[in-house]
Amino acid sequence: MFSWLGKQGGGRERGGGTDVVQTVTGGLRDLYLRKLLPLEEHYRFHEFHSPALEEADFENKPMVLLVGQYSTGKTTFIRYLLEQDFPGMRIGPEPTTDSFIAVMYGETEGNVPGNALVVDPKKPFRKLSRFGNAFLNRFMCSQLPNQVLKSISIIDSPGILSGEKQRISRGYDFCQVLQWFAERVDRIILLFDAHKLDISDEFSEAIKSFRGQDDKIRVVLNKADQVDTQQLMRVYGALMWSLGKVIDTPEVLRVYIGSFWAHPLRNTDNRRLFEAEAQDLFKDIQSLPQKAAVRKLNDLIKRARLAKVHAYIISYLKKEMPSVFGKENKKKELINKLPEIYIQLQREYHISAGDFPEVKKMQELLENYDFTKFHSLKPKLIETVDNMLANKIASLMNLIRQEESNMPTEIVHGGAFDGTMAGPFGHGYGEGAKEGADEEEWVVAKDKPAYDEIFYTLSPVNGKISGISAKKEMVTSKLPNSVLGKIWKLADCDGDGMLDDEEFALAKHLIKIKLDGYELPGTLPSHLVPPSHRKPFQTAE
Repeated sequence: MFSWLGKQGGGRERGGGTDVVQTVTGGLRDLYLRKLLPLEEHYRFHEFHSPALEEADFENKPMVLLVGQYSTGKTTFIRYLLEQDFPGMRIGPEPTTDSFIAVMYGETEGNVPGNALVVDPKKPFRKLSRFGNAFLNRFMCSQLPNQVLKSISIIDSPGILSGEKQRISRGYDFCQVLQWFAERVDRIILLFDAHKLDISDEFSEAIKSFRGQDDKIRVVLNKADQVDTQQLMRVYGALMWSLGKVIDTPEVLRVYIGSFWAHPLRNTDNRRLFEAEAQDLFKDIQSLPQKAAVRKLNDLIKRARLAKVHAYIISYLKKEMPSVFGKENKKKELINKLPEIYIQLQREYHISAGDFPEVKKMQELLENYDFTKFHSLKPKLIETVDNMLANKIASLMNLIRQEESNMPTEIVHGGAFDGTMAGPFGHGYGEGAKEGADEEEWVVAKDKPAYDEIFYTLSPVNGKISGISAKKEMVTSKLPNSVLGKIWKLADCDGDGMLDDEEFALAKHLIKIKLDGYELPGTLPSHLVPPSHRKPFQTAE
């Protein structure tokens, strides 16, 4: 029945990453069309929650959605990643981006207007047509031949202002559009300016529209080079406090601190911090292509759970309606009692409260429907989805893991990503255990005279000190025994349980690396091997 299930055996020929993606994508699409879509259509799920998924929703590249108040650097952030301008780009201190711009790969540069975009079956935007011309006139696709865009697409959103005027003048439901994108993108990046931390009412509503997508959200505190270290601590604390009031989650959101544009830093005190944060953010974005299949599978599971709950709610309302008189009064009563109905359904079907849609929003939507035209509960449809969640999803997850182990890691290349991957400006180059890697002289030699003074106070015998003597000196670093034990193993190059002067100097050097906040290497790099131990050490390997 499912062709992709029969391809899990080791004898299937693999044609690389594309073949893997097509296999998994086909399996997801098959599951949705055969198992979940009938339940959604029967209980009008698409009218209440999310439009039906299409071919492009399964085939599209990973997408990153940027959201923030005006002048927080959203468009500049895209320019920074791509390292080139894109059609339709406008940057300035005033609110410049007034449209949703999908920045995607194309062989030639150009713009595609919203009305043309939503009729293109190859693009995952067809269902946006329901937001009308007011939105489509403010939506466009910017295409350009850029290496970064071969792996991901980026969605730039209009800058959010304070006040009611903007919300009314948009002409479309801004938060509903954001919610539509949030359900389909792989990453949501909220950008904040270190000088503008206030969260306006509309920004607060926008963030709340991401309910249920918390795992996709990352926060970037941009323009952090414009404040000093003390101010940055206060700004970070204020940001976390503000986010805590808006995002209802027990987990602390990951906040990346930096200055994401290709200009000199105004304040260089925190340069190392900014570089480390940028590297972490880049790694997160670069991993999106590899995790795309799992993300789509996860989103399908969330959708299936919501569709099941929706079916229970709709069928319950249908069952409670009178057949002849008092229909309108009963409808009002049921809408008002919706919170109690939720609790009843949770107990009856053993469903988590987190799987239910927001009560207030559901009450508003139900006002427009005739409950007598809803369908009664069809256990067979529910059983089909339950079977999908219990068995088919697990089979597909195993297929994804199996294929990932047999294919090269796919990451985002090009643009700013290439500048951090190799060479002297790569993150961590020439620091910690990597210091001295490209130097002829042994890097420990410059501090060896100081280490020798300590060595000879430990009463060496035949040019070596015992483990007990070395321990007395090494524990003064106050590092835990587990770390000191690893340093001992790395420094005792010949494995004789004693340290000569070079091995001792190496041990002190490794202690210094750890105290400076760097990680110890798993095995001793060749440039750190003491000169007198290099030939025997390399032969032993």
